[in-house]
Amino acid sequence: MNSRRFAGKQRPMNSKNPKVGPKVGIVSLGCAKALVDSERILTRLRAEGYDISDSYQGADVVIVNTCGFLDSARAESLEAIGEAVAENGRVIVTGCMGGDEAAIRAIHPQVLSVTGAHQYEAVVAAVHQAVPPVDNPFVGLVPPEGLHLTPHHYAYLKISEGCNHSCKFCIIPSLRGSLTSRPAAEILGEAERLAEAGVKELLVISQDTGAYGLDLGHSESIWHGRPVKARLTELASALGELGVWIRLHYVYPYPHVDELIPLMADGKILPYLDIPFQHASPRVLKAMRRPADQEKTLERIRRWRQDCPDLAIRSTFIVGFPGETEEDFENLLQWLEEAQLDRVGCFKYENVAGAAANALPDHMDEDVKEERFTRFMEAARQVSDARMATKVGTVIEVLIDEVDEDGAVGRSKADSPEVDGEVFLDDGDGLAPGDIVRAEVIAAEDYDLWATPQGKIEVPRPRFPRFSL
Repeated sequence: MNSRRFAGKQRPMNSKNPKVGPKVGIVSLGCAKALVDSERILTRLRAEGYDISDSYQGADVVIVNTCGFLDSARAESLEAIGEAVAENGRVIVTGCMGGDEAAIRAIHPQVLSVTGAHQYEAVVAAVHQAVPPVDNPFVGLVPPEGLHLTPHHYAYLKISEGCNHSCKFCIIPSLRGSLTSRPAAEILGEAERLAEAGVKELLVISQDTGAYGLDLGHSESIWHGRPVKARLTELASALGELGVWIRLHYVYPYPHVDELIPLMADGKILPYLDIPFQHASPRVLKAMRRPADQEKTLERIRRWRQDCPDLAIRSTFIVGFPGETEEDFENLLQWLEEAQLDRVGCFKYENVAGAAANALPDHMDEDVKEERFTRFMEAARQVSDARMATKVGTVIEVLIDEVDEDGAVGRSKADSPEVDGEVFLDDGDGLAPGDIVRAEVIAAEDYDLWATPQGKIEVPRPRFPRFSL
């Protein structure tokens, strides 16, 4: 779920007030978790009276929220910093790559400040130093749900920071620290505000969503008079009471994940699981320092689909890991065919500065990685194409993302924004982004569906549960 966004303008300043606050631009790179960091920074600054610029030229200072997960991401971050310096000149750097200040300043010594991931206070302090806020209560208006860089009808809901895993290809723990979960009541309060603001879909994210609450001992917090455990099952169940689509991302297949399937079968949360399997060969998984019992995982997938036939499973994989043999790769292709995953992404292995995998023997040539990547994605396409064909003739729910003169584009419950497929509707008359419609599927190809709308689903305004002990 990588993205690169320059923030657009948010709610305009009060036009009757001649004292306008300084303008801040932000370039957000990397994953949805970094995007949430950018939204939190903007919300804090907007609350202090700063306006949000949608261009370099219109900004008094520009924040670049970097990604540092892969060497290619670091290169893109350095390129984005350079562009901001050239176009604006007053640049504050934060995010995952910000932990390597020396590398940034070696190329861009003129940046005003460099901070690491989710260091919100330090970023705001750097903005204050660069362009002090206007002391005026009339410009400090922020909607209760905060500011967001996504379309108005969906938002990311980050439930924790950091990760306790030690995968050899990953440096996230060194960038973002160990697992730090938010109390359940705090998350649910944010989710309520978003739903009240008209958000129709909440995408639950973290580095390791399945581990949510482990660091808190699954302690309870009070939500509308009811204790809710900091545990994924209880959190998902409570989120499912808000009347919006709840989509779970980055869920490691811990045993308690089985408890989520009944919630999906009952329609409380979307029948969608994003599980980063990474590979299927036990030998490669062991070298990666990942769980290696994929036969048991296949049996669990079969059982999940028996209990929830509409379940869509998304995953990501790495090909070309050091020491991966042709036999290992064929094992992966066979597993993929048996697992029948609905949505699949793939990365070609690359070294990451500071990762343990860099020191492993038997790194392979780029042309071998490319060849395996191509074969893997073709196998995944064939699986997806066959699974999508079974949807033809069925009626599905579609959340509308775009409408134009040719019709509308949306997503089914099996599609997360920017990473999965789309549903193309042949008639967009009377539709708007954020509408949910029933549609009959008339065609399918690879990852996408074509459908004819049958009418909007009237979604009642959320009525939040009020519990008493």
